[in-house]
Amino acid sequence: MRTILLIMIGLSSFSFSVVEETGQFTKVANIVSDSKTGLQWQDNNETNSTAYSWQEAIDHCEALTLDSLDDWRLPNINELKTLIDRSKREPAIKENVFEYIGTNNYYSYWSSTSIVGVEYDAWVVVFNIGSVTGLNKYYYTYVRCVRDGQ
Repeated sequence: MRTILLIMIGLSSFSFSVVEETGQFTKVANIVSDSKTGLQWQDNNETNSTAYSWQEAIDHCEALTLDSLDDWRLPNINELKTLIDRSKREPAIKENVFEYIGTNNYYSYWSSTSIVGVEYDAWVVVFNIGSVTGLNKYYYTYVRCVRDGQ
């Protein structure tokens, strides 16, 4: 009986940590907040309907005002990778939280991180399969702006 009780206590604490992990993201209006990283992400129709070149993506995020907030920027590659859901594909993003997910160019999204030694390429996350790859900065793909949460 004592062994069963210890197993049940162990399982209940395991379940608690899983629930806590899925509660990492919350969405209010057009913004998804990540309690683990402290970042806030843009999630409106623009994130899956408008494609930009890399420089246009940087300019767009810096000019963005969303839900009265105007301190947006293009995420670096490490920040953008935190949105990958490696447990699934097509899309490999937390789609139960993010409502707007692009379908063009395999769901790829710009990061602000250039590829060292390759002047015309920057890193993107391909949310179709959850991978990271380089893309020529003159290509057009999606943008999901980020801000440091308060």
